[in-house]
Amino acid sequence: MTEPNRPVIVLVRPQLGENIGKAARAMLNFGLAEMRLVAPRDGWPNPSAGPAAAGADMVLEQAKVYATTAEAVADCAHVHATTVRKRGVTKPVIGADEAGRQVHSLAGRHAILFGPERSGLETEDVALARNIITIPINPEFGSLNLAQAVILVAYEWSRIGRETAGVDPVLVQPTLEDTLPPAPQDELDGLVAHFEKLLEPRGYFLPEGRAEATRRTLRGVLTKPGWNHLEVRTLRGVLTTLDRKIRD
Repeated sequence: MTEPNRPVIVLVRPQLGENIGKAARAMLNFGLAEMRLVAPRDGWPNPSAGPAAAGADMVLEQAKVYATTAEAVADCAHVHATTVRKRGVTKPVIGADEAGRQVHSLAGRHAILFGPERSGLETEDVALARNIITIPINPEFGSLNLAQAVILVAYEWSRIGRETAGVDPVLVQPTLEDTLPPAPQDELDGLVAHFEKLLEPRGYFLPEGRAEATRRTLRGVLTKPGWNHLEVRTLRGVLTTLDRKIRD
């Protein structure tokens, strides 16, 4: 099976250790492990990053620190900058899905830049990139924190990878809850008959001219959900209990 092309996540001048840790957690959730830090404000390592990573310690332990963004991406053939503004630099603008597609389809190392929490990437950072990554967002509230931005890009990369032939070693779909097969027809017939038995003496099927149509509609309602035998048995128990209460 083909090994997927994993992008390098570059956090440019990150401010809080907690956010670095949360970004590492977001990365590892989707199979990314290579983090590079450019001049983190509070230095590195940062004691606040570990607890926020919630187990993604390997990402933090392997993280490399660089003095400048240019140094951090020097070995990368493709650089993508995440920003909501072009900052005076004319670059192609793509979505996170297209960025993921490019990472999988274009050979060479890819780096994805994320700017500081407060101000985002500077013009000099964006100038290093071949394109700008943006996502559709509420124009009245376009505030994403660092980990949210990372997880969006990481998710799209993994999603595109699963759609690419021969690239599917990264994620495993959580096991779906085992479901029971639908109840056999005789059990559904028994449920319908139970309802009819309780409704008949209470005049539900009146007037007589509408009785047949009402019975068909009731049967359709009761058989449509595809109840399993446990659900049918539960409903029968409910009806029995209600009938007992009425008789008492």
